[in-house]
Amino acid sequence: MTQQITHSELDEAVKRSPRKWVYLFSEGNASMRELLGGKGAGVAEMTNAGLPVPPGFTITTEACNGYYDNNRQFPEGVWEQAKAALAIVEKQTGKGFGSKENPLLVSVRSGAKFSMPGMMDTVLNLGINDETVLGLVALTGDERFAYDAYRRFIQMFSKIVLDTNPQDFEVVLERYKHEAGVKTDAEIPAADLKKMVTEFKQIAERASGQPFPTDVYQQLHKAIEAVFSSWNNKRAIDYRNFNKIPHNLGTGVNVQSMVFGNMGNNSGTGVAFTRNPAHGEKKLYGEYLLNAQGEDVVAGIRTPSPISKLEQDLPDVYQQFLEIAQRLEKHYRDMQDLEFTVEQGKLYMLQTRSGKRNAGAAVKIAVDMVEEGLITPEEAVKRVEPSQVYQLLLPRFDEAEKRRAEQEGRLLAKGLNASPGAAYGKAIFDADRAEELGKAGTPVVLVRPETSPDDVHGMLVAKGILTARGGATSHAAVVARGLGLPCVAGCEGIRVNEEQHLFRVIGSDTVIKEGDDISIDGATGEVFAGIIKTVDADFDKETDLKKLLNWADEFRKLGVWANADYPRDAKRAVTFGAQGIGLCRTEHMFMEQERLPIVQKMILSKTKEEREAALDQLLPFQQSDFKGIFSAMVDPQTNEGYPVVIRLIDPPLHEFLPSYEELLVEVTRLETQGGHEEELAEKRQMLEAVGAMREMNPMLGLRGCRLGLLFPEINVMQTRAILGAAAELEKEGKKLHPKIMIPLVGHVNELKEVRRQLEAVAAEIAKDAGKPIDYKFGTMIELPRAALTADQIASVADFFSFGTNDLTQTTFGYSRDDAEGKFLLKYVEGLEEPGLKDKVKILPVNPFQTLDRDGVGQLVAMAVEKGRKTNPDIELGICGEHGGDPDSIEFCNEVGLNYVSCSPFRVPVARLAAAQAALSRAEKDR
Repeated sequence: MTQQITHSELDEAVKRSPRKWVYLFSEGNASMRELLGGKGAGVAEMTNAGLPVPPGFTITTEACNGYYDNNRQFPEGVWEQAKAALAIVEKQTGKGFGSKENPLLVSVRSGAKFSMPGMMDTVLNLGINDETVLGLVALTGDERFAYDAYRRFIQMFSKIVLDTNPQDFEVVLERYKHEAGVKTDAEIPAADLKKMVTEFKQIAERASGQPFPTDVYQQLHKAIEAVFSSWNNKRAIDYRNFNKIPHNLGTGVNVQSMVFGNMGNNSGTGVAFTRNPAHGEKKLYGEYLLNAQGEDVVAGIRTPSPISKLEQDLPDVYQQFLEIAQRLEKHYRDMQDLEFTVEQGKLYMLQTRSGKRNAGAAVKIAVDMVEEGLITPEEAVKRVEPSQVYQLLLPRFDEAEKRRAEQEGRLLAKGLNASPGAAYGKAIFDADRAEELGKAGTPVVLVRPETSPDDVHGMLVAKGILTARGGATSHAAVVARGLGLPCVAGCEGIRVNEEQHLFRVIGSDTVIKEGDDISIDGATGEVFAGIIKTVDADFDKETDLKKLLNWADEFRKLGVWANADYPRDAKRAVTFGAQGIGLCRTEHMFMEQERLPIVQKMILSKTKEEREAALDQLLPFQQSDFKGIFSAMVDPQTNEGYPVVIRLIDPPLHEFLPSYEELLVEVTRLETQGGHEEELAEKRQMLEAVGAMREMNPMLGLRGCRLGLLFPEINVMQTRAILGAAAELEKEGKKLHPKIMIPLVGHVNELKEVRRQLEAVAAEIAKDAGKPIDYKFGTMIELPRAALTADQIASVADFFSFGTNDLTQTTFGYSRDDAEGKFLLKYVEGLEEPGLKDKVKILPVNPFQTLDRDGVGQLVAMAVEKGRKTNPDIELGICGEHGGDPDSIEFCNEVGLNYVSCSPFRVPVARLAAAQAALSRAEKDR
């Protein structure tokens, strides 16, 4: 009868409101995560399963969003429904909120749809004041317990709600422990705790300018507001940004009757996982404390005991908890993160949610659960995050070593996390020196103001790259990702002095000189002084990961290829499961040390004959390069080669020459000094040539197919090298499938003419070989006009590859490196506006990292549709940075591309992401 009456009270409150904002735990279930948040849905599911859960209710995530929409005021009906639900909890517990005789205390906890541990706020022991504390004393006969709960409440409420400096309370707490001659909070005598309560209230009043609230309903109202507000605190926003959690979900608020783990040694509190979150072992893992409350475990005030010891301290409780843990894991079919409290020998479950786990544990748990029959291979594939696969394959810092380095003050600065992985080595400030030391076996971190193609020889041997300028898709970042190197770019906290071979840390006296050891974390953007030990990954030993990816391959529709410029990259890509090379950039081959002088000679040639003579010198190098890549892509069992897409030279020629500014300085110096006539004449000639090639906007100037049309002999040489290498390997019985990609086409006539020139070369090589060569010509769609006229271009092309880096640049009108260094990250993180409490976000994500579906994506989709209409057999892929981004891969699957191509180290990520995209699409289509 009581239950029915109380439900009707809540029903009446709901009727008077625009909507239902509050749900009792008994009214919810696990499927209501979006509305109730993960914590609310979890306690509701446990309540309805008959587990020992303290009664309570959840205020919905919709109420949180309504709070923000209503100028940070409760929407109509929220408070009335909360009070009605609280009246039900009073009857369920037999206690009264604010009662002097039998007081009900509650916890007020956050809980969003996606787990955000520690990011938002919690208030415990709410409902206590100078009167109700006496009721607690009378009820329990334990004055110490009652006043300990009171001081904890004042301390937590003041920090969370009144924004008081928590250190002010810690100073007082330490003084009382010192005066009492005790080591822990749990040993402070009751008389001292009573005095402490008075002092704590005085601290709160001084800080807030108002008396500490004693009205229990006022306490609850303020605490709910504080939890709503914590949805948009800095750490919560940063966490959501990092984990790509939407900012419009809101948090639920869970108001739950308190149970007390600090009522003696037959009480306690703890956190446990049904499996080990560090390495996935199927064994209960966690910690607990006797005579303690929940925050004691996580705050590190006392050293907890491992959960296994609970079997000795409270054997009956341990057995009950073990059974509940197993039951919950089987029910949810996933590893659970559990919070519990024991009050005077009785176990209460406070939370269950899917447990956070590291990359290795995520993969092992998913595979183990398939083999245990708990989940299907499809579910395992959907359950592992693509980013976790990437983490598994990169060197990473030992977390304990990293924490120690932070504690020792060795964290120097933070930049962009441009390419994940961890590396340490000698800080070296020029590429030549880096190459020399790297080849001699010395670990090197190449430090540059920003990198240029001239630095590639130093980058190839470096363990990691650090730049003061440049963005996440700058030259340094792109090359680093291709090489699988950690990179921290745009590190504005340092100033690099190339001449003195050092960098200074802004805001401190710290100077890192040539040869000093540094460590960089490409996953977080952190830069440390000294060496931090790394843990290496070995794909061959990742048996669980290989099993998971093999399942993924069965479900995905997209092919997964790799971007590779060198044979070693191609071999690595095949090891990781790539089915082809989607982009081989020939200009990187030009930058190698022994070739660069020949390339420069070719560029500086005054006649076609001189240029051809230099190109004849380059031809054997290029043919050898292509032969190496083709060989790496041949299956030794079948002699069948995977497809290889080779892009003809793309950058403007001036990129292979010294910078105009540096040459001008050098010429001026030589003229001032006198003598050095031969060197001066050479430098002047170079300066004149570079000056003649200078362009106001070189990325939109003489490059790509335009360069090939003005200087066709360059494309001719490259085509001879590509098809000549294929012909040589064909003689050895190997079947090759080279695809020659003509870049930066904006008009169909450009592609027609370049293809006409190169088809003649192909015919010559086939004639010399005595048999046809299997090749295709295609183009890179990287200009808006190419996408808009894709139907015309498809009549001449055998394949399209979307170069979404340049397509993003030309669609947005952003210069990639300049934008990321100057304004783009502020667009994503939010602009500070005077008078506005919240930052103004211009873009949801960096469009160079995740494909912009609304703009760039429309161009891609249009080009796919138009291209296939003209040429139904045309092959379509993507080879920009987006080819390794899971969200962008999902888009590629949606528009029906044939394959994605990414850096070798992202191939396993793309395999998993492509499978998840296909499974998600199949679910939507059902």
